[in-house]
Amino acid sequence: MTTIDLVYFNAGGGHRAAVQALQEAAKEQGRPWTLRPLNLVRVLDPNASFQRLTGFEPEDYYNLRLRRGWTAGLAQELKLLQGMIHLAHRPMLAALRRHWLQARPDLVVSVVPNFNRVLAQSLQAACPGVPFATVMTDLADHPPRFWIEPGVEQHLVCGTPRAAEQALAAGVPGARLHHVSGMVLRPAFYRQVLSDRRADRAALGLDPDRPVAAVMFGGHGSRQMLKIARALPDTQLLLLCGHNAALQAELKALQRPAAHVALGFTQNVPRVLQLADVFVGKPGPGSISEAVQLGLPVLSFENASTLPQERYNVQWLRELGLGLAVASVRELPDAMRGLLQRLPQYQARVRWVDNRAVYEVLEVFDELLRTRGAAAQGQREQAAALAA
Repeated sequence: MTTIDLVYFNAGGGHRAAVQALQEAAKEQGRPWTLRPLNLVRVLDPNASFQRLTGFEPEDYYNLRLRRGWTAGLAQELKLLQGMIHLAHRPMLAALRRHWLQARPDLVVSVVPNFNRVLAQSLQAACPGVPFATVMTDLADHPPRFWIEPGVEQHLVCGTPRAAEQALAAGVPGARLHHVSGMVLRPAFYRQVLSDRRADRAALGLDPDRPVAAVMFGGHGSRQMLKIARALPDTQLLLLCGHNAALQAELKALQRPAAHVALGFTQNVPRVLQLADVFVGKPGPGSISEAVQLGLPVLSFENASTLPQERYNVQWLRELGLGLAVASVRELPDAMRGLLQRLPQYQARVRWVDNRAVYEVLEVFDELLRTRGAAAQGQREQAAALAA
């Protein structure tokens, strides 16, 4: 059985979500592969030394900041992180090399940034000829050395023309560059749900004849959602709080003129989003791509707290006419009014986007595996000829 290792970590939810999407799509298509999720933190710190020393996982601090909205200054901290990765290159290289020697994958795929140099070099040292690919889960790179590693044997899967341009400018050979039509989304976002949308709205206590905005800030929510709910008193809201039970309770207790529903963690995000007309949230590549896939124009934010790797996403929304962005919650009411007044035009632009990336990425995997198989067969034939 062909084995593909999918490297992820839990800083934010997008990396693990991409792994799950690829697993589900491969199973749906009956691909003859075993897709093995590989938590990079577990390989680099198998004894959980960091957690024992500090009391939390390395990703927990980042996720806490996302929940609290403490994201200003992350651009400077990213440089510090990259410096630490550079200093730890040699021990990480050794740990990963040991892992690959034992795991013996046929293909390694990274859906994480910053670590792709050491991932590629360790794989080449342990398993020469095994291809290494990086599937970008951002709409664009945040150079230098965020997603794209110049001079490394790395196949790069890009979901936007902007990312592909950055890769070529960084010296990635065209033969190692693979264009797909967007971000990787779970197959559930492509399935038509046949049910009564108006009845489902009414069952939640929403007026089925008035617009509804879905508000979401990742799998752990954000206290920014409280400010949004108060700033839009006359807009019906579906608030997806994820695993943040405390936030959900506060939102449920909120008194507003318009109806609102605060939901906890759900695996059925596509169905919930289909009940809305507009999406409100931070410009995360996964969440805005999910909204657009389900026909929702986007109302997002652009300010000093925007994550450095997500700043291009607002530009992408504007360039394609898929929504609006504001600098602060105070600007939300006017922006929401403007978006709803032109809702049919925005919806038409959103429907124009055709994202089939999760299935296109599987085709890239198939191509890489077939190329490797042909090369291995050629080497066997050459060795047999020399022996004869």
